[in-house]
Amino acid sequence: MRLCQIVGTSVQVAIRRETADIREMVRRRVADNDDVIEMESGSIREGFRLKGSDIDYMNWPNNHRVIWDMSQSEHYYTENKTLILSESSESPPGFTLLELLTPPTKRKVQSACVLMNDRLYISSSLYKQRSQTHLFPGSITHGPCESGELPGGLEYDIADSFACDFWPLSASYWINRCHFWPDRQVVNEIVRNGCHFVPIGHPLGFHEHEEWRISFSLAEHKLVHSMNHCQFLTYGLLKIFLKEVIDKQSDETKKLLCSYHMKTVIFWVIQHNAVPLWSPQNLLASFWVCFKLLLKWVYEGVCPNFFIPENNLFLSKVHGSAQKKMFLELHGLYEKGLACLLQSPSIK
Repeated sequence: MRLCQIVGTSVQVAIRRETADIREMVRRRVADNDDVIEMESGSIREGFRLKGSDIDYMNWPNNHRVIWDMSQSEHYYTENKTLILSESSESPPGFTLLELLTPPTKRKVQSACVLMNDRLYISSSLYKQRSQTHLFPGSITHGPCESGELPGGLEYDIADSFACDFWPLSASYWINRCHFWPDRQVVNEIVRNGCHFVPIGHPLGFHEHEEWRISFSLAEHKLVHSMNHCQFLTYGLLKIFLKEVIDKQSDETKKLLCSYHMKTVIFWVIQHNAVPLWSPQNLLASFWVCFKLLLKWVYEGVCPNFFIPENNLFLSKVHGSAQKKMFLELHGLYEKGLACLLQSPSIK
């Protein structure tokens, strides 16, 4: 199958993931309390080697931890861990403020603090400024990341973050929603691994420059790894279709959608059991189910985050005239039927 040549066979994908898992496990084992933990994320970590794929990394200080309520502080020895409290009462779903509870050991954390209501909070915008190293010429700020290009032409995204060992209460409903997929063992592992916080606020929040976004990057790795190979191929096909067909429609709508939206689509389709049979013979039908859901979301202007559905991923991007144009373009592709895939050079 041509798609297996592009995306990889199940054996190739498994080897890529296992190699990354071992590398990460070794790094964690040798890390000291004062070290910065580095985790590879994004499509390469998921097992893709698509043309143009960038390298994504997430870093966090090992001696800082975020907690959701004060009772969780008893799990830490505060002599060697800086504790940070998540305060989300005034933030939109999926976002939060981070209040510093104990003195920080990292200078950049201390220099990014702002005083609000007599409490010390870590400003996401200041922390991002302090963290960016501008490794290579031409690097820019892109969302919560520093983005740039390595000497060989490979693009990279680096996000500095904070880790939390506990699953967020705002995503607790997700646990009970997992009837068909993923299985209970995967759900338990995801919840046990907690989440992260990346430095970007909601553009419509009261404290955009201070807020942090809850990141489920680690959970998403587990979900992608728990897909069967046909589901993974469908996900790959969506990513290729986005880059080679959707993004080529017009300059106005280019980059309105991103691969994270494609990932969100496939997660919802699998969990809702919208495709009765995931098999190579059913690959195009599976893609079509995903594409129809994407079309519906663009029409409604709502892309629900997989873990916190109240967090609309389209809110600040897909709206107004751009949303209308995007829908018309996607609907034009929809009317062509599966023949629209022939506009992709890789698939054609």
